[in-house]
Amino acid sequence: MRTTRLLTVAGLAMLTSTAAFAQLKDEKDVTITMDLQPILQLNMSTPNQIDFTFDDINEYYGGITKYGATILKVSSTVNWDLYAIARSNGNVGAGFWDQQIRYGTGGSGGATNRLPLSLLELRQTTVNANATAATGAFADYSTAFPAVASPAGSNSIYVDPANVGTPPSAANKYIAGHAGTTATGADGVAGGSYLTAGALTSDYYYSIDYRIVPGLPSIFPMAFAADGTTAEDLVSANGAGSYAQPGVYTMYVQYMILEDQ
Repeated sequence: MRTTRLLTVAGLAMLTSTAAFAQLKDEKDVTITMDLQPILQLNMSTPNQIDFTFDDINEYYGGITKYGATILKVSSTVNWDLYAIARSNGNVGAGFWDQQIRYGTGGSGGATNRLPLSLLELRQTTVNANATAATGAFADYSTAFPAVASPAGSNSIYVDPANVGTPPSAANKYIAGHAGTTATGADGVAGGSYLTAGALTSDYYYSIDYRIVPGLPSIFPMAFAADGTTAEDLVSANGAGSYAQPGVYTMYVQYMILEDQ
């Protein structure tokens, strides 16, 4: 009986010892890092140069419109705003078209080469749905071009007074989103893409029309300041008798997409 008990105790000791050694293990970890870089992508389809040639009296009075001349398509992983800025190289002065060629030798008697950048009008196809922060008369460029007989600033392009690319304020026009950094649905468009929006009237796709109306005389009656209410036509800026000096003028439009945080 004693021998049997000893064997039993020895067997239990071996089982206990084996179980203890079976729990040993070794571990190594690897760290996984994910870097989510913000993406703001603006695709633009447009001619390199959009020409307005006024060589008929009817074009002076009725203006020339270029329909769908620029297509803007947005893809973004963050909230964003989209706006346009009229720019020039300033060879006449900040806020004015650059004069490249001057026709004739005239220049007195009211003729001026100081043509405001704001004479260019834009019209966007899709309404800016994220413009609740707007405080000006017009939140975007979605209004139809006004009748020539009734000048209005609903479509005159935003001009940066300092000519350095300063974004529009809450009183100015945006194409999408608006000034400020409040929650999505207010002044910023949520991240997304024209690739998945599934419609040409979404917040990620815009067709832009351009119009210029010189008028008779050529004072550019549709030129208004960024607030859309202050006239900048040549008579308002330079006095009675003013008109545009014939010649070739150039300017450029910058389309900017900016993260709305």
